[in-house]
Amino acid sequence: MTYYINLIKMLFNMDDHLYRIQKAEKLNNIWKVSALLILFGALIYAWTAYLGLGTDIISGNATTLSETEYEQSKWWFVVGRMVFAILLIILLLFIPSLIYYLITGIPYRKLMIMQQLVILVMLADRVIWIPLMVWWGLDWYVSPLSLGVITSYFTDISWVIYFFGAISLFQLWIIWFQVKYLGHLSTVKKNWLWVSVIFLHIVYWILVSGLAFVDVYLISGWFE
Repeated sequence: MTYYINLIKMLFNMDDHLYRIQKAEKLNNIWKVSALLILFGALIYAWTAYLGLGTDIISGNATTLSETEYEQSKWWFVVGRMVFAILLIILLLFIPSLIYYLITGIPYRKLMIMQQLVILVMLADRVIWIPLMVWWGLDWYVSPLSLGVITSYFTDISWVIYFFGAISLFQLWIIWFQVKYLGHLSTVKKNWLWVSVIFLHIVYWILVSGLAFVDVYLISGWFE
């Protein structure tokens, strides 16, 4: 049986697609879909950079730069965000798939399909954040769809706000989806799957919050 990957249809008819993935002997379009996700991710991050999201450090140095230097700095910022998006999607596609393969024994390529849908949802989360930033000036870590807003009322510690800001409704859906996917394709106990998935997401949130914490210093050091 050949399974033709269609992430959009999978979102709206998950049980049927999980059954077909489980029974599939051949997976079609896996590398094409991966390439498209990388392309879309690079374009979305380039779009956000072009709109000026996250360029506060560059704008702050505008008075010390010539017009040509300022435009060049914006161009390199866009390029840098595109490279970051490409690397991020590659890591999210291959590293978790390998970890879950070691935990469950599910064929690696079938785990890549799971991560492809995860990446698609994460990119949708990114796109939804754009108007929140453009129209209301809300950074990703204080999005109304995340726990960052609530956390900011209890503490001023940036790292803590970044950590809880990384926990959004999309992230919670992803955890549920991964447990459902892994449970459908493996014989591992659900309790162990929940612990494993949540633990890996906590590690991811720590990495995201740590990167956000040092990001301002990395950018400022690059464009000074």
